[in-house]
Amino acid sequence: MRLPLELIWAAIGLLLTIGGTFLEASIASPAWNWQQDGIPIHSLGVTYQVGAVLLVGCLGGKNAGALSQIAYLVLGLTWFPIFTEGGGLDYLKQPTFGYLLGFVPGAWICGWLAFKMPPRLESLAFSGICGLLAIHLVGLLYLSAMHLFANQALVRSAIAYSLNPLPGQLAVLCAVTVVAFGVRSLMFY
Repeated sequence: MRLPLELIWAAIGLLLTIGGTFLEASIASPAWNWQQDGIPIHSLGVTYQVGAVLLVGCLGGKNAGALSQIAYLVLGLTWFPIFTEGGGLDYLKQPTFGYLLGFVPGAWICGWLAFKMPPRLESLAFSGICGLLAIHLVGLLYLSAMHLFANQALVRSAIAYSLNPLPGQLAVLCAVTVVAFGVRSLMFY
């Protein structure tokens, strides 16, 4: 991909990640009496933040994905409260910061794999899963380092920040896969 196009995708990815941080992912489950009861909406317990990271990788490629997430980290650590619980350098002490660091290799791996294979649902889903695994791996490594230096409960943190949100993140990944496939089909790349 050419540089101007990668910069455009990086900017789109940055905006999607910031917006996705504050949008809760939900799913509709139609009832049998939907005309009387309406369509109930259920929260997935996660935001669209990780979905935005993986989507920019699938659509913009490895460089655009990584660049968008580096910009997200720089903005969040220096100027703007764009992380889930604010921002600034004090955010380095948050147990979730490792997952934010994982956005960079997650987007890069997802983008690299998404453009190594033909854009099919299976290959885009595989690249998204690999990107999601990279995010969780970096997050768990950061939690382990915090455990060594801050004496925090590692297993409890790993369950809270990796295991519990994983089903919701996988559901968002399914949506990302379908959207990425549709957009790449429309844009012929």
